[in-house]
Amino acid sequence: MTRPGGEWRNWGRSARVRPQRVEMPASPSAVQRSVQAAAQRGMRIKAVGAGHSFTGIAVAPGVLLDLAALSGVVAVDRERSRVTLLAGTRLHQVPKLLAPYGLAMQNLGDIDRQSISGAVSTGTHGTGAGFGGIATQIVGATLVTGVGETLTVNEDENPELLPAVALGLGALGILVDITLQCVPAFALQAVEHPEPLAEVLETLDARVAGADHFEFYWFPHTDVALTKTQARLPEDARRQPLPAVGKWIDEELLSNGVYRMVCGVGTVVPGIIPSFSRLAVKLTGNREYTDLSNRVLTQNRDVRFREMEYALPIENVRPAFEALRALIEQRGWRISFPVEVRFAAADDLWLSTAHGRASGYIAVHRYWREDPTEYFQAVEQIMLSFGGRPHWGKMHTLDAGILRDRYPRFDDFVALRDRLDPKRLFANTYLDRVLGE
Repeated sequence: MTRPGGEWRNWGRSARVRPQRVEMPASPSAVQRSVQAAAQRGMRIKAVGAGHSFTGIAVAPGVLLDLAALSGVVAVDRERSRVTLLAGTRLHQVPKLLAPYGLAMQNLGDIDRQSISGAVSTGTHGTGAGFGGIATQIVGATLVTGVGETLTVNEDENPELLPAVALGLGALGILVDITLQCVPAFALQAVEHPEPLAEVLETLDARVAGADHFEFYWFPHTDVALTKTQARLPEDARRQPLPAVGKWIDEELLSNGVYRMVCGVGTVVPGIIPSFSRLAVKLTGNREYTDLSNRVLTQNRDVRFREMEYALPIENVRPAFEALRALIEQRGWRISFPVEVRFAAADDLWLSTAHGRASGYIAVHRYWREDPTEYFQAVEQIMLSFGGRPHWGKMHTLDAGILRDRYPRFDDFVALRDRLDPKRLFANTYLDRVLGE
């Protein structure tokens, strides 16, 4: 939360701003009044959620709208399994809100601290070749446009705008509510094992196609992949959750506590990193369990980091990964954070990183106290050479001139932006760069 006169910082500490005004609207009508007032004052206005984007996409030098109070269920369509949520609702709150109706979100990313509006606006995704990003679950939305009007988008009203509004980068308006197409609540059987990296790469296509959800992590300086394979089961399937003590040791003591210490020491003594990475793959990532979907798909991450992620045509994931691996070895870098590889189905959202193509995602990270520039820029060049599109909420250097060629509906999106926000009320430096002024 940011108070007037205070500084807003994102979670990764890669963006910050001291807004001129901070407002906390608690209703859609209050959002509309804030937008209209900002327009009258000639001030730009931006909504912020939990600050989990690593780019400056939510930076608000003028009016910062904190949507934390705009949370909860608006309506439920039991017959069609659809639920409308206020835009500031946090993802980690959604399972409890859906539980009384026997529903769940179809898929989630591995972090659930974000607001629902922030997650969809930046293209947040999970993994699973048969599932799109979170924005593909949207069947309706209400937003306040740059001319201060409320716009409803669903299958009955303005349906042609849904592929743009569902993943709008915050450039088309302030979302006030979102309608999700949910699914019956379900469980997941999870198998997590360390395996030889060469074997995982050799069988990657079969693993992705043969599982509901598959991903792997690779700690640089090792030859091991930590694989995660998940199978969807009915909600009433017999559950075998992780023992509380074992889960705490894996996810809090090792993955957060010890890992934070090692990352901190590694910034001063990089030489310890390879040894720790080899130890980490022996101590973690070897377990099997069954639990409700949200308890399996998401995890707690307390170690602060910065991230860049690129979406690639699925057939390019392996060669791009191998080029990245060779790069790290050639440069002699000591990288403490693992590389994450995930997958998603093609979709038709105009600015989705998976627009028109089945996609794989390669994400690289650095501890937040380390300068990621050299590493990220070199990795970015590899990803671009394999047809990559950057995640909108994660660090990258591309601008509208490059991005236009990577998105077939880019100019359609900009034209809609001209219509809904002609005075660029919702613009900021990041959006000026990626969409043009």
